[in-house]
Amino acid sequence: MKYLYYPGCSLEGTALEYNASTKAFMQELGAELIELEDWTCCGASAAEATSHLLSLALPALVLAKAENMDGFKEILVPCSACYLNLKKVEEKIRKDSELLDKINIILAEEKLNLRGRLGVRHLLDVVANDVGSKKIFARVKKPFTNLTVAPYYGCQCLRPYSIFDDPEDPRSMEGVIKAAGSKIHQWNMGGRCCGASHMTTKPEVALELVAAILKAARGADAIITVCPMCQMNLEAYQKKISGICQEDLSISILYLPQFLGLAIGLSEQDVRLDLNLSITKSFRDKLLS
Repeated sequence: MKYLYYPGCSLEGTALEYNASTKAFMQELGAELIELEDWTCCGASAAEATSHLLSLALPALVLAKAENMDGFKEILVPCSACYLNLKKVEEKIRKDSELLDKINIILAEEKLNLRGRLGVRHLLDVVANDVGSKKIFARVKKPFTNLTVAPYYGCQCLRPYSIFDDPEDPRSMEGVIKAAGSKIHQWNMGGRCCGASHMTTKPEVALELVAAILKAARGADAIITVCPMCQMNLEAYQKKISGICQEDLSISILYLPQFLGLAIGLSEQDVRLDLNLSITKSFRDKLLS
């Protein structure tokens, strides 16, 4: 397995542990990740507020650079916001030749041209469907039979492009989590919104949304996610939300490759568990037991 890899900005900043664990986990399973040369920001959520065309041109720039790297038909993206931005351009230019022409006028300033021959895939899609539960099960060295985890997908890897899972009833994480020996926490919040960037613009809205997710996760040992924004919202505001709700809602929040990496024998340092903001004592005790 060989993939062109686009980490995006968050994975070189607030989500360093997602980047490190993705690389370590995929390498351990025999996959080669080739990082996109001279990659740039996809625009995240800020570009759309400035200019709709800019919000398309920035991810188009990434895809055009990716197309210049020979030998790849797909690009692997761990960050859900990056995935959505790149996927949006992939889908739009296939249906709208006039838009593609307009984008290429902009890209010509960088001596680039976008043809639309590259597929965009989320890390979860690759782990669930290319790696698969059987391969993970065969490599597990420390089955987490004493853990119950809640798979949390968030919005952006599922909507509006339901490519590899059902956004209303997502299940793609369940097979690989079970392969690690863990039980699945039964809940209906896996595809619910965490508030995303509203945590800074409309915190009262986002805090309420995160509180509902944390309350629904009661009884689980951890929440597993695949999105840097979700990870930040779910772990960084636990103490504040617990105070508002007047109950302890603390729970460990891990990225999927961190969790699976630990199960196949990677160390806490390999997956950079030290960078997580919310690892409870009870969860750590179960990891060590």
